[in-house]
Amino acid sequence: MKNLPISIQTFRDFINEDYIYVDKTKSIHDLFARGGKYYFLSRPRRFGKSVLISTLAEIFSGNKELFKGLWIYDKIQWTQYPVIHLDLSKVTFKTPAILEKALAARLEKIAADFNFQLDHKLFLKEKFEQLVEKISQKQKVVILVDEYDKPLIDYIEAGKIETAKKIRDVLKSFYSVIKGLDAHLRFVFITGVSKFSRVSVFSDLNNLVDITLAENYATLLGYTEAELQHYFSPYIKQLAEKRGISSDDLSKTIRKWYNGYSWDGENFVYNPFSILNLFGSSSFENFWFSTGTPTFLIKLIKNRKIEPMEFENLPVKSHVFNSYDLDNLNIAALLFQTGYLTVKQVTREDEVKTYVLSYPNHEVRDSFLSHLFGEYTQKDMDFGARLLDRIRNAVKAGDIEGFIGEIKSLFASIPYQIFMGKKEAYYHSLIYLILKLSGASVRCEDTTNNGRIDAVLETGTRIYNMEFKMGSAKEALAQIKEMK
Repeated sequence: MKNLPISIQTFRDFINEDYIYVDKTKSIHDLFARGGKYYFLSRPRRFGKSVLISTLAEIFSGNKELFKGLWIYDKIQWTQYPVIHLDLSKVTFKTPAILEKALAARLEKIAADFNFQLDHKLFLKEKFEQLVEKISQKQKVVILVDEYDKPLIDYIEAGKIETAKKIRDVLKSFYSVIKGLDAHLRFVFITGVSKFSRVSVFSDLNNLVDITLAENYATLLGYTEAELQHYFSPYIKQLAEKRGISSDDLSKTIRKWYNGYSWDGENFVYNPFSILNLFGSSSFENFWFSTGTPTFLIKLIKNRKIEPMEFENLPVKSHVFNSYDLDNLNIAALLFQTGYLTVKQVTREDEVKTYVLSYPNHEVRDSFLSHLFGEYTQKDMDFGARLLDRIRNAVKAGDIEGFIGEIKSLFASIPYQIFMGKKEAYYHSLIYLILKLSGASVRCEDTTNNGRIDAVLETGTRIYNMEFKMGSAKEALAQIKEMK
């Protein structure tokens, strides 16, 4: 059994220290074998972007022996290029001015590694130009940028939009240099979480090829089902034996919890961070979600009065993914880019694509809805867990009175300020969250030939139709009967 590369982001460490490396070099080879030169890729955090950048750095540095046994080993002419590797997760950005200084310091460090100094009198853009021009005197340069938007995303997630705008302007000016250096460059690859800021940050670098939704690179990051079974089979077998179940049954549970991410609606991958931690701990937990709670997004959904059920099978057009207006952030775009929603299906009509978005898997849906529940009720997680256990038991037992009693008890305990100005949608959303989190099979706004049912709850033995009304229960029951 090879070692699990938990928190390992350097390709050289994967090889030298006998970590599992899922061979993605064929897809990586396709990037530059087809004559492409400028690429952009957006993926959620903890999805292997840094490993990809590190792998590219070793390939372009000509370090052939590191790739022995991998697909690419005997497929290319190994040439050594000078590589400029910028990781913006490692620069300081407390203010726009500090970000500029930190980027300048990083450029000066790279220059020192190539045994020369940059002119200290130059502005940041000019230093970047000088760095590339000097390094490229003997061989064209490769530029690899990891987490290009880290300074921007952090301020957006903190709700500090005005600061985010200033940070965006610094980054836009910095990256704009690249296009004018085309004659000096062999290859440019830029990754980050956000695609929405790509348009504004890279408006001057308009020759970038965006492969975020490209079918050819849908599995460039993340583990496919075949890769999971091939590379992790000893760990699957070990954990299955520990739990006293078959490998097939364990695989079904792993699939439910951690599979389901897609960028083309056809190829689905597992979250690598959660898979590695699953085998490392031998326990099913919300590993990826716990590394970054989306507090800002949760509050934004509540403040805009968006009903949570909207995020189940949400159809959007491709322009949504390019939304970049910091004054009017698009919730669907943000949830997609940050990994809380993913593409489940793509349909085409007159060559216009519609992307159907939904939660990737159990881990993300359960965690996200739990935090929404806390925001909607102002209750802590322990309270929610106890309540949901009681509701789950009532639903399974067909105990209608017990179920209604728990709902009434919850409503009675919520501070009255939360109810002020709320209408039917608030209660609808809250009951949806309760039912989903209790593990029930529930469909909202379910369409029939006579109209739409507010909610349909299914158990192994019963089906419940629910109609939500502010006021009279008789009116709701009458509507259910009238509409059959």
